[in-house]
Amino acid sequence: MKAAVYGTYGPPEVMEIKKVEQPSIKDDDRVLIRVHSASVNALDYLYRKGYLPTRLDNGLTKPKNPILGIDVAGTVEAVGKNANKFKVGDRVFGSCFGSHSEFVSPRESSLSHMPKNVTFEEAAAIPCAAQTALQALRNVAQVKPGQKVLIYGASGGVGHFAVQLAKCFGAEVTAVCSTSNLEWVKKLGADYVLDYTKEDFANNGRKYDVILDAVGKRTFFSCLRSLTDSGVYITEHLFYPKYHPVQLMLSTFMGRKKAKIHLAKPNDEDLDFLAGLVEDEKLRPTIEKYFPLEQIVEAHRHIERGRTKGKIVLTIK
Repeated sequence: MKAAVYGTYGPPEVMEIKKVEQPSIKDDDRVLIRVHSASVNALDYLYRKGYLPTRLDNGLTKPKNPILGIDVAGTVEAVGKNANKFKVGDRVFGSCFGSHSEFVSPRESSLSHMPKNVTFEEAAAIPCAAQTALQALRNVAQVKPGQKVLIYGASGGVGHFAVQLAKCFGAEVTAVCSTSNLEWVKKLGADYVLDYTKEDFANNGRKYDVILDAVGKRTFFSCLRSLTDSGVYITEHLFYPKYHPVQLMLSTFMGRKKAKIHLAKPNDEDLDFLAGLVEDEKLRPTIEKYFPLEQIVEAHRHIERGRTKGKIVLTIK
């Protein structure tokens, strides 16, 4: 099968398309998927660059797992003996390492049936980013109707899902993004929008129950004045840990204000929940640009600029 492979850490140019061995499934709970689409996430380029925290997981000098990709959408080609959720031909989406290839073999517990009203490309844009936003708001912050939630980086992959999900939970949502994305983010459901190039929300005197930093550009300390007495600051950017240990430690001395770091925990129950919201037209992914697998280098260049509106998706034929 074809796959986008990198044998060394470095710039986007270390990626190349190669023929590699197709994965197989044993007598377990795995399923073989023919990949139709896979999104490109910030985590992919951090692994490719060899950012230190990722090397601890993927090899200090060269990558142990040379195929990137953590989101997948495709059709089931075969099922393991202990897999009973899917059958051959089912359209599925979910979380899976190595999805920048023609075939993958994830466990069925990381997959769900695709929503009936989306394309493979749209389905591939959902898993990692939407689960991150969902778990941060619902599980970590425990957002309740009427609470005030601020999403920093509201036009990005996690951010644009967070805006929609916070509204689903009944929150009053303030979205922070760049000038060019203000109107679009407003259409996603945000009650208020702020242009970070013209205004720092931390200086406007408003208070929020939850501040979700979806791009890792703020710190708990810079948000303290904007949190209510029991407010919580959440970031999912574990891979930008300059202040994180200090934030977590010192937040214990900040009264009831807390700093939380959250990474998504992929699971089929949350995917089922998200699929239901998509089918009910309460949640929708936005895809800024599509790249064929053969243009993986260009896709990495694009995502690394950090200005993506919604998601970037690979089409795999």
